[in-house]
Amino acid sequence: MKQSMTDVAYQILQSGKDAMPFIELWTRVSKELGFNESQFDDNIAQFYTDLSIDGRFFNMPQNNWDLRSRHTFSESVMDTDSIAIDEDSDDEDQDEALDLDEETKEDQEDED
Repeated sequence: MKQSMTDVAYQILQSGKDAMPFIELWTRVSKELGFNESQFDDNIAQFYTDLSIDGRFFNMPQNNWDLRSRHTFSESVMDTDSIAIDEDSDDEDQDEALDLDEETKEDQEDED
């Protein structure tokens, strides 16, 4: 039975002791699965998505990946209370976009 990309990644990380950069992990997974160059390019985005969704993996700084089981809960969870949302900024961006649309229409009318 053919293993999934994430199952192979899990085995690779489990056999090592440290986190691994994404591209190194992907290269080893694709080699283990026997991917050709086209398959390597075609599957990299899906592999990244699968790693991100799979709860066994932990995305660390600088796009290094490790097994979540090697890290404490506090390391692997972001405190969303500390995230500041500037709602005024969104309104300003929308206002600027509307202003640009109006200027573009005026320029087009002037050309006619």
